[in-house]
Amino acid sequence: MISLGNVTFQYAGCEEGVRNIDLTIRDGECVVLTGPSGGGKTTLTRLINGLAPAYYPGKLTGSLRLDETELTTMPSWRIGQEIGSVFQDPKSQFFSSELAGEVAFACENCGMSTEEIRRRTDEAIVALGLERLRERPLDVLSSGEKQRTAIASVYALRPRVYVCDEPTANLDNEGTTQLAEILRKLKTEGNTLVIAEHRLAWLQGITDRYIYISDGAIQWEKTAAQMQALTWEERQTYGLREITEGKWTPPVPVKPEQNPMLSALRLSCRRKKNWIFSELNFSLYSGQITALNGKNGAGKTSLAMVLTGLWKQSSGEIQIEGKRLAAGKRRRAVWYNSNDTGTQFFTNSVTEELLLYSDYAPERLERARTLLKKLGLYAYKDTHPAALSGGQKQRLSIACGILSDRGILIFDEPTSGLDGGNMGIVADVFRTEAEAGKTILVITHDRELMHRCCDDVVTLA
Repeated sequence: MISLGNVTFQYAGCEEGVRNIDLTIRDGECVVLTGPSGGGKTTLTRLINGLAPAYYPGKLTGSLRLDETELTTMPSWRIGQEIGSVFQDPKSQFFSSELAGEVAFACENCGMSTEEIRRRTDEAIVALGLERLRERPLDVLSSGEKQRTAIASVYALRPRVYVCDEPTANLDNEGTTQLAEILRKLKTEGNTLVIAEHRLAWLQGITDRYIYISDGAIQWEKTAAQMQALTWEERQTYGLREITEGKWTPPVPVKPEQNPMLSALRLSCRRKKNWIFSELNFSLYSGQITALNGKNGAGKTSLAMVLTGLWKQSSGEIQIEGKRLAAGKRRRAVWYNSNDTGTQFFTNSVTEELLLYSDYAPERLERARTLLKKLGLYAYKDTHPAALSGGQKQRLSIACGILSDRGILIFDEPTSGLDGGNMGIVADVFRTEAEAGKTILVITHDRELMHRCCDDVVTLA
């Protein structure tokens, strides 16, 4: 049993944290932490798995126990055996350069026998559907494949408590379904699950309780039945995503009576000996939002890199407004928003980041101010980007793309860390930019986003 009694934690050097947390999580229970981005969910998971204040320094008061033992008195290795963690950014927990070694790493650290390490590693790789990737280096995996690898590395250790922070952020629908089956199995075996998550529908039938956290405090908790009884208006008020899986119908494409802004003609890309995609043909139009969908590892991010000119195609051509453009020129015409927000900020404040490639003219400053307010970031205008939450970084990266003033914008998993309210805001921002004439390509598995704003879907098999 995990129990938090009047727990307050404030990070060193800032005002962020959680306060007055009273929470008991029973053995074998699945508890989902939800609420707005930056509300305190990740901080609460860091307290439960012992990373705060041991790794993330700050001031902690109150009682934090695993069974009858204060977590702050337990050594880190012991906590790791009891409580397994899957982080929002899987790369931050990797120690090996290849998949099988990463899955085996924690078992090796615990001093298991060679036979036991091999057995657990094999079982975890099979359970997470990673057999075909077993010999792959981690740095060539897609973001969703990296996420499944991180989950497998924890699964191999077999802790009794699993703490997951946005585990489906970059998973395709098949991967999400597979993860749900794994968690259902773990719960059946008596394990305790603590999941910080915005996307709730995939957890239907697994979750026992939902804890809503906002402004660093628990605002309410509800049973699964109470959550399903919420009306659409109530979910909108709380910024919650869909609670149950609904039938999704992709948008019916409407081709405008105009020449395409971007055309891919017989486009192929090969890295070393592997073909990532071949003979692709599609067009993107001004004023439209197109979703790029497909399984993890299908080549969606690779395609974006080629379209943007960051990679060169192996064959075929890319036309912008009917003219064939080389990779170098495409980089000046197309904006690419990476799905790794931790690698794309270069300045010391949110405002500086937004205006990095532009002047400080009054109209530019006003546009930046308006966009920050619309995306809920104005209060952080002087904050260092590294101090933002995952969802806030995501919204900042979107704002940077919009203010780049490029006619073609590509966003890679732009809603992976966003709650329902902010997902809706981002969808509305995309719609506004499209109506102003921008051409937008969104790489996404987020059906709610596609339903809300996309005009067409391109699927990579």
